[in-house]
Amino acid sequence: MLNSRRSNHLLFKAGLLLLGVGCIMAFSFPTPQSTNADVFKYRKVNITSFTHGEKLEFRVHYGLINAANIVFEVTPTAVEKQERNCYNIKAEGKTLKSFDWAFKVRDKFETFVDKEWLAPVTYTKSVQEDKYLDNDLVNFKHNKKKLYGVKGVLDMPEYTHDVISAIYYVRNLDFSKSKVGDKFPLDVYLDNQIYNLGFKYDGKETLDTDIGKVKCIKLVPTLVVDRVFKDKDDMTVWISDDDNHIPVRVKAKIMVGSIKVDITKYSGLKNEFKALVK
Repeated sequence: MLNSRRSNHLLFKAGLLLLGVGCIMAFSFPTPQSTNADVFKYRKVNITSFTHGEKLEFRVHYGLINAANIVFEVTPTAVEKQERNCYNIKAEGKTLKSFDWAFKVRDKFETFVDKEWLAPVTYTKSVQEDKYLDNDLVNFKHNKKKLYGVKGVLDMPEYTHDVISAIYYVRNLDFSKSKVGDKFPLDVYLDNQIYNLGFKYDGKETLDTDIGKVKCIKLVPTLVVDRVFKDKDDMTVWISDDDNHIPVRVKAKIMVGSIKVDITKYSGLKNEFKALVK
């Protein structure tokens, strides 16, 4: 089993955030550039892949052990935030009771995503991992290229995402013209830092899952080799090859073993689940 608090922390972060950092891919929508320094023209995005009331459930495996569950949910109705009409998206991860003795986790993430821009307005995080506690609150000001948080103010590229909103941004992208090896960037905020993440399209594959056979698009992020990952290509992400683009599986090698995240349930999809092989 895991032999240190640090290893446990990295284990669960890898499992929970694989679906966020791991699912962040990159075909960027065209970003309108201001011709006048005092005028910022927000983009308009047709959101085709998700809707209110969608719920996705996942199981986190550490090696052969079922360690945790993760739930992503879009609230049934829109929510007004900073005078904008938003999708309210929540993600919650917690270890199973049978794993709590090794490392108890109760993590919650919440983002408010503008329904017109498909970009975050406000993001919050509440993390409890054994005796470690951490909270965060961030407001995104894309027109000012500033991020205002309880931990400080950061300069940011416009349309920077938090780790949860990034998943839903990626799901809305059109991969139909992608070629194997194509690489793209995306800016993501996490823990008072902004990361420029690179990913590549790696073709298609059909997976056997708890919900049946699913035709998938395969994505490989380029990782930072550090105390979590040994190699820059140690993570693979699969999303459904249909208009929903739901995350189906994430696999990664980490310093303390391997992690796999699998979808177990889904409901409230916006589109017919055509990637599911009947």
